[in-house]
Amino acid sequence: MKWIGKRQSDNVEDRRGMSSGGKTLVGGGIIGIIILLLNVFGGENAQMITPVLEQFNQQKTTQTESRPLTEEEKTEGAFVRTLLAFNEDVWTQIFEENNLTFEAPKLVLFSGQVETACGGASSASGPFYCPGDKTIYMDMSFFEELRTKFGAKGGDFAVAYVMAHEFGHHIQTLLGTSTKVRQLQANRNEAEANKLSVALELQADFYAGLWTHYNENKNAMLEDGDIEEALSAANAVGDDAIQKKMQGQVVPDSFTHGTSEQRMYWFNRGFKSGDIKKGDTFSEVH
Repeated sequence: MKWIGKRQSDNVEDRRGMSSGGKTLVGGGIIGIIILLLNVFGGENAQMITPVLEQFNQQKTTQTESRPLTEEEKTEGAFVRTLLAFNEDVWTQIFEENNLTFEAPKLVLFSGQVETACGGASSASGPFYCPGDKTIYMDMSFFEELRTKFGAKGGDFAVAYVMAHEFGHHIQTLLGTSTKVRQLQANRNEAEANKLSVALELQADFYAGLWTHYNENKNAMLEDGDIEEALSAANAVGDDAIQKKMQGQVVPDSFTHGTSEQRMYWFNRGFKSGDIKKGDTFSEVH
């Protein structure tokens, strides 16, 4: 992916290397894996992180130590700031084209654990968006987990896909989609509520593809293999792929994010169409 020398966003807070005092929520070991599977690309589900983690593993800490960032972490930070700027620029354009007002989200890079307006979370929760503070939270160690534990190809565009997906949840917050889904879920049974969650997540995948389309036109960023990296990441985090790997069977009624096939399809639909009006997953996902 071609990104060096491009604009970097100022809407990033880098907390890596910092340890926070007070209450922290740590989902280590088996519990951490469970939370990772439940909340990967968490979106609105990030609000559920706190009660689930508190049920299993809550502790106090008074750590105050910090360390300087490594050169690799500094490069990662520059890359993430550039990705965020790419997303800001594309979505500003899309909103202007549709006579809408855009508001940029914040992004927090952290290590280990973090406190958010949606509650506390550990790195095991995976990247997520918190609508309470309109902020994307990312622990970069997730991408190594994605590659080694879930079989994704890895690479810089896998990071770009995840970032664009989480940014998509911010777009859903701005457009009121997330609020409508929560209201509908309150009156549905679990299986029906899960279907709405799937549609919400697949729309975020569509938005990630849409961003890729626009950003390629603006910045000619793509290199050979980039789209394959995104599709590999989408394939790895499909509900069916995760359930089959972790429990040996697939339970469709429990899906909350969509199958591997669905996730790849909706990313590709956004990428190939370049049309925000093609992203009505709520009408087309059954």
